[in-house]
Amino acid sequence: MKFIKGQNRTQSFLFPVSLEQSIDQDNEVRVIDLFVESLSLKEYGLDMDFIKNGRSAYHPADLLKLFIYGYLNRIRSSRDLEKESISRAPDRNAT
Repeated sequence: MKFIKGQNRTQSFLFPVSLEQSIDQDNEVRVIDLFVESLSLKEYGLDMDFIKNGRSAYHPADLLKLFIYGYLNRIRSSRDLEKESISRAPDRNAT
């Protein structure tokens, strides 16, 4: 399957702090990540088969994490959710 996956959160970047280290231990995105990763998405009917045609799709788990984050923070618009995910660097772990 060729899905677009998020970056490795434990990888160090230009700065010495990784994304994983920059997120507080009690941040809600950690709960969202654990919850979605514990699900078997294929059993819930999500299509995990990818047909190579054009640009790769985002992985369904990443989209579900983003959807749950928006629901918990009362963000209904996909444009507002995009702005929120870009402006809040610690919460990029939701994607």
